[in-house]
Amino acid sequence: MSSAHLAAVDLGASSGRVMLARIGPGRLELTEVHRFPNEPVRAGDTLHWDILALYRGILDGLRAAGPVTSIGVDSWAVDYGLLDASGALLGNPVHYRDGRTDGVAGQVAIQLGEERLYTTTGLQQLPFNTLYQLAAAAGTPQLDIAHRLLLIPDLITYWLTGQLGAEITNASTTQLYDLRRRTWATGLMADAGIRDDLFPPLREPGTRIGPVRPDLGVPGSPEVVAVGSHDTASAVVGVPAAGDRFAYISCGTWSLVGVELDAPVLTEASRQANFTNESGVDGTIRYLRNVMGLWLLQESLRTWGNHPDLPDLLRRAARQPAFRSVVDPDDPVFLPPGDMPARIADACRRAGEPVPAGPAATVRCIIDSLALAHRRAVREAQQLSGRHVDAVHVVGGGARNELLCQLTADACGLPVLAGPVEATALGNILIQARAAGVVDGDLTALRAVLRQTQHIVRYKPRGDEAAWGAAETRMRG
Repeated sequence: MSSAHLAAVDLGASSGRVMLARIGPGRLELTEVHRFPNEPVRAGDTLHWDILALYRGILDGLRAAGPVTSIGVDSWAVDYGLLDASGALLGNPVHYRDGRTDGVAGQVAIQLGEERLYTTTGLQQLPFNTLYQLAAAAGTPQLDIAHRLLLIPDLITYWLTGQLGAEITNASTTQLYDLRRRTWATGLMADAGIRDDLFPPLREPGTRIGPVRPDLGVPGSPEVVAVGSHDTASAVVGVPAAGDRFAYISCGTWSLVGVELDAPVLTEASRQANFTNESGVDGTIRYLRNVMGLWLLQESLRTWGNHPDLPDLLRRAARQPAFRSVVDPDDPVFLPPGDMPARIADACRRAGEPVPAGPAATVRCIIDSLALAHRRAVREAQQLSGRHVDAVHVVGGGARNELLCQLTADACGLPVLAGPVEATALGNILIQARAAGVVDGDLTALRAVLRQTQHIVRYKPRGDEAAWGAAETRMRG
């Protein structure tokens, strides 16, 4: 192993960061060089991402990072920008939480067939998948004159290098990607009335895309490398597992709960359970379910004015009675921004659950409910895939939440290994490092680097299995 300085651009739902990595023998250190807000903007009736502000933040961070060997970009999935024939952006990308796709998924499922959609793309039915966004945009002037469609990390990469392409881990989230053929699903596109010439060539993680444009003022003329550009793909690379008998929870705004497989699971039972098969790094499959995640807590804190001391609030929540109130965090009512505590209270009333009295009780309801959703997803992932797991790895921001990690261990009846918090950036960096020849080997070898260099906290399961089972029954309604 030689040494290198590498930069990870990691765009999340609430903020973006540029992370500087120093990697060498026995060493993998991350420094946050620049963090910038990701604040959606509502213009008229449409919720947009402020993509130009994000790009400015990225450039500021890359300039501050100093000379690096390469750069990798990851972000959330499904959303896109449209370019005209000259390469100019046709308006700010629409946010996946915008209401334009309300009711569209059902219409498209009737048109194309739910079974065909699943056996071709392997994707779970989420109302904001790219397929449904494009169906909602049909006939709009922007889409009619668009020359290319680029997912968010591919758009940033295009602005950095001038090179067009679509990295497969993110392409596989669009519901327009043929999972088994590893190509765009042009037949589905044709039947959905979507032009296949919108979509650029596919590229694999580890592909060297090209140098940063010299006019951008980024020091050292670094090369941009395709990483697992869907942040969950990079996060799964960043799971410090030994062997393959593990489940993962990439826990942040969303909890992505699943197992890593060699082949997709495209059974009818898997479709009915709404599990997704997404392409991972090195030909793997991320077999998972989206759980609404810490979005419920984040929106509650925002409603309360972001003033509560979160560690103190979690300590008080830990002292609240277990399972007093539970909700299904995947209820679509929780998807849009807004007054989350009021919606949780309404959901409790509808389900005949006690209404949480105050912030600590609301937080305990959220954490109990998330742990139950994690339990359900981990157990169903094992049952549907045939992959038994011995431990659950929690990575991402949720790894800091001691109450959630302990309750997830209790709920699943399995040890939880929490960390690294920066799994997405670390996974991004490891793929760059391998492309640069700084590290060698498969995912097992990359994860060994993490176990040698990153801090991991172990939570042993405790508690009453019967009580967790009864609470899960209540949550299911």
